[in-house]
Amino acid sequence: PTATHCNPLYGKNKEGSIGLPLPDVFCRIVDLEEGKADVQVGQPGELIIQGPQVMAGYLRQFKDEREGLRGGWLYTGDVATMDDEGYFFIVDRKKSLIKVGGLQVWPNEVEAVLNSHPLIVESAVGGVSDLESGECVIAWIVRKDDQDIDADELFTWCRARLAAYKVPSEIIFTDVLPKTGVGKILRRKLIASYKKSDPPKS
Repeated sequence: PTATHCNPLYGKNKEGSIGLPLPDVFCRIVDLEEGKADVQVGQPGELIIQGPQVMAGYLRQFKDEREGLRGGWLYTGDVATMDDEGYFFIVDRKKSLIKVGGLQVWPNEVEAVLNSHPLIVESAVGGVSDLESGECVIAWIVRKDDQDIDADELFTWCRARLAAYKVPSEIIFTDVLPKTGVGKILRRKLIASYKKSDPPKS
């Protein structure tokens, strides 16, 4: 991957921001449904990019090319926001979006709330099919050693810090979360394992 943004060496740096676009890099934040209309400042959408570092296409991957390169823009799959000073912030990956009753839930936001609990080591959040709401939020939790914490306490913790539709409908305690070689949590593996053990909720 090549760089597209950076925080200025001399100037404002904002916590959590990937910074400003590099010279000759053009960026837009577009709607998540069709990827055509620019969203309002501060609203999440897909980050798309034009620039000299963007590839011309995918080698023998025509379906990926149609989805990832459209109208001269690279559709990154990253959900981001841009503030009124042009700084960009990554929210999550588009494929990670959970839709609960038509409302958007970003796993990173829910994980941040869970991880702020003093008795939690780490968490992972994903969406699974739900016959009533479309999808529901499931959380996998790794507790600190020898700490006694139950799901009800975590539900209360989340309700105090999240909108009701973002609160996990189920909490699963586990000793370890599956990760890649570089330590990235494999949400898809957790979701796939859940689907094998549980049918869609009614």
